[in-house]
Amino acid sequence: MMKPIKLKTKDGVEIAGDFYPVERDDAPAVVLTHMMPSNKESWRALVAKLNGTGFRCLAIDLRGHGESEGGPDGYKTFSDEDHQASINDIESAVGFFLSAGVSPEKISLVGASIGANLSLIFQSEHPEIKASVPISPGLSYYGLDTEPAAKNIRENQSVFLSAGGENDAYSSETAQKLFNLLKAKNKKIRIFQNAGHGTGIFSEEPELMDEIVSWLKQIYA
Repeated sequence: MMKPIKLKTKDGVEIAGDFYPVERDDAPAVVLTHMMPSNKESWRALVAKLNGTGFRCLAIDLRGHGESEGGPDGYKTFSDEDHQASINDIESAVGFFLSAGVSPEKISLVGASIGANLSLIFQSEHPEIKASVPISPGLSYYGLDTEPAAKNIRENQSVFLSAGGENDAYSSETAQKLFNLLKAKNKKIRIFQNAGHGTGIFSEEPELMDEIVSWLKQIYA
């Protein structure tokens, strides 16, 4: 059963999250970060699959979105620096699991669009994070640059990139470029022919959700 939670970031912003627990104390955990404009509810279909196969999940509203501080429309007036500070929102979500006794090696990150960039950047700065799933990343969203992050991913980390294809050409080209830069031994890419952007892909290509779940299960089995 979903539990609404509130988190405080290190720069003092209150972040809202939907936490989906499981019974196993040693279960792996997933932090999910939405695209813009969107909210934590956009992950419910994927969370149902993840949670049903043993992953505890935390979907957050980024600052300026949804029920988080400044939401739901504060992001519209954000500077690049405000968007870049959203990395602290992921840090607070990861910290939620760490404070619950989850080892960092059992925490993965899933993000869409700007959430994809944030997830990959955070993973690149935290080698203990085994896996990330960036969906529709960009080379740079509001100064959140992914090329340096991709180059900094370690061989023992894992990344699963995906994008929508012709309807999402920028992200599709970005995903391929990042994939080529990754030194990770376990890396995967899925470019669809004519799907949407970010979590919009799921409505047209629902099998991507099953692929994500299967891929993460192989890593955390």
